[in-house]
Amino acid sequence: MISESQSAPKLHKNEGIKAGSRYLRGTILEGLADTSTGAISADDQQLTKFHGVYQQDDRDVRNQRRKHKLDKAYSFLARIGLPGGVCTPKQWIVMDELANFCAFNTLKLTTRQAFQLHGILKGNLKSTINACNEAAMSTLAACGDVNRNTMCNPNPFASEVHAEVQAVAEAIDAHLKPQTSAFAELWLDGKQVGLDYPRSLDCGGDAVEPLYGATYLPRKFKIAVAIPPHNDVDVFAHCLGFIAIVESGKLIGFNISVGGGMGMTHGNESTFPRLADVIAFCTPDQVVAVAEKIVTIQRDHGNRSERTHARFKYTVERLGSEWIRTELEKRLGQPLEDAKAFEFTSSSDRYGWTEGTNGKWNLGLFIEGGRIVDRAESPLKSGMLAIAKMHTGDFRLTANQNVIISNVDEADKSAIDALVTQYKLDRYKTASGLRRNQIACVSLPTCGLALAESERYLPSLVSELEVIMEQAGLQEDEIIIRSTGCPNGCGRPYLGEIALVGKVPGKYNLYLGASFSGQRLNKLYRSSITHEEIIRELKPILIEYAKERHDGERFGDFTIRKNYIKATTAGNNFHQ
Repeated sequence: MISESQSAPKLHKNEGIKAGSRYLRGTILEGLADTSTGAISADDQQLTKFHGVYQQDDRDVRNQRRKHKLDKAYSFLARIGLPGGVCTPKQWIVMDELANFCAFNTLKLTTRQAFQLHGILKGNLKSTINACNEAAMSTLAACGDVNRNTMCNPNPFASEVHAEVQAVAEAIDAHLKPQTSAFAELWLDGKQVGLDYPRSLDCGGDAVEPLYGATYLPRKFKIAVAIPPHNDVDVFAHCLGFIAIVESGKLIGFNISVGGGMGMTHGNESTFPRLADVIAFCTPDQVVAVAEKIVTIQRDHGNRSERTHARFKYTVERLGSEWIRTELEKRLGQPLEDAKAFEFTSSSDRYGWTEGTNGKWNLGLFIEGGRIVDRAESPLKSGMLAIAKMHTGDFRLTANQNVIISNVDEADKSAIDALVTQYKLDRYKTASGLRRNQIACVSLPTCGLALAESERYLPSLVSELEVIMEQAGLQEDEIIIRSTGCPNGCGRPYLGEIALVGKVPGKYNLYLGASFSGQRLNKLYRSSITHEEIIRELKPILIEYAKERHDGERFGDFTIRKNYIKATTAGNNFHQ
């Protein structure tokens, strides 16, 4: 007889919510029909994430509304996934129109090459999701305990194999979509989701969800595909990565990386960011099967008792990357080759005009914070709409919250340049190297997890640092700086050469030392410091960097060489 101490650990409550949800239906329909409140039930809030929807409220007005005994100012976020960040002009026009009916009148570009619409009222959710579906876009699986939007190097025709690799990312994304009909029933009046594809591989025994089963994955799952030498998707920050291997201009396959992830919890030393381990090589025709089998390993072996330890990185850390490879090969029914040599040189975006291998042109634009909104000094939203109305190519959203106007005919370059100038979309020409390499999560006022400001804070911090950098002659130097309002790591802060992680209102943990290529995590430098203290700490380091750096030495590498970051620093529970 098994004693109580030996019995299986109690499952997290979310596992029960999923199991009893009738494949993600719950009581969502009833909640949407309830006009007495702008909110839905706590259980349904967990389920709507699988449908790409988060409930939020405006935290800027919480206290004021509480004083007047009013309910929170509830609204919803909808995330629209685009595999590889590819968006047609028609789809952009649809997104622009939908943003007009949201509280912030903003198109938000995410760090996963997706769109976000903030401030959607409950009564408008269904029409919003319907409009996306009609434009061949979907919110399905943009959130939740499933594979999320599959990322891919966003620069079209940066190499001869780019189109082939993009097709691989799209195939992975389609194959790993949930198969339940709940999404169509709830949001599309039963219409079939146009982005779903039949699953051809043998995934398991559940008739409705043959891959995921009734309880899906223990936590979210993220996949990225990269084409060296550009690591602009931060492939090692992902649960599963595929690194394209190209020989003589031909795609021969992909290195497989497993176990990356950014989130951690303040004060919990058992949680940590982790870079993925490269474990093997697979051919292009094996990729979808490899993705599926890795997902099933996490489905079967991930931690379903503690959400803080439920990500795949903890499964890899606990079982070991060698075990993961052995189990993967067992499930595939064939051995894999060892990983092949590759090199990354940058995780940054490329700005300005570049010519692709297909003879078309691509214009990389800098969008600060990924927020496309009309302001008096910079009507970005109107400008992008004007470009979408005349553009015959497509758009690519980048993992650094920027956008590429891609596949432009030579004859159209001057017209696009004129619109870029007219609508002040040309900041890529004047922004400093530091500003062009920033990422900030949304944080306040809409994120319920935010501990401090991020998107509304980072630009002002960069402005003050730019004064120091100009004095030191560093204004054109590219330094990756990232900010998040909490330690969950949505903006991949632990891969910033300089990074701020919100601790409490007005105070941040300061990290230094990541590599410019996204292959080394940073480390904690100072804990819980104010804006003034951040400036005071960074100023002498930046000045010393300007004076003492080696030829071609990056800032993150300099801070390591100069021993600013010691491996024994308290709180450095990061796993490289």
